[in-house]
Amino acid sequence: VQLVESGGGLVQPGGSLRLSCTASGIMFSSYAVGWVRQAPGMERELVSGISMGGGRTFYPDSAKGRFTISKDHDNNKVYLQMNSLKPEDTAVYYCAAGLFSDLRNDLTNVPFWGQGTQVIVSL
Repeated sequence: VQLVESGGGLVQPGGSLRLSCTASGIMFSSYAVGWVRQAPGMERELVSGISMGGGRTFYPDSAKGRFTISKDHDNNKVYLQMNSLKPEDTAVYYCAAGLFSDLRNDLTNVPFWGQGTQVIVSL
């Protein structure tokens, strides 16, 4: 199983980025998927999650109104559209797949993770 993220980079405050996650070895249609970020010295934080079928989404307050997660089952991809980016959004962003409840409540139980993509929001 391999999850591969792409789309990170350097962006100015107020800018946008679109992260992509492509899976091999599993089908995203069979799993909930989340985007989890980790800044230096900080704990991992789920910034968005989408259910197996795509009908439910979750965003913490820090991401509501700015981030949008979506699934493309035909191409086995998941996206995270990030708008109005702030310096505090700077982190490594990971794609993760598992149970929706585990993504929200216990990341240690999430079985599949990508290698991460760096997002830097700075002037």
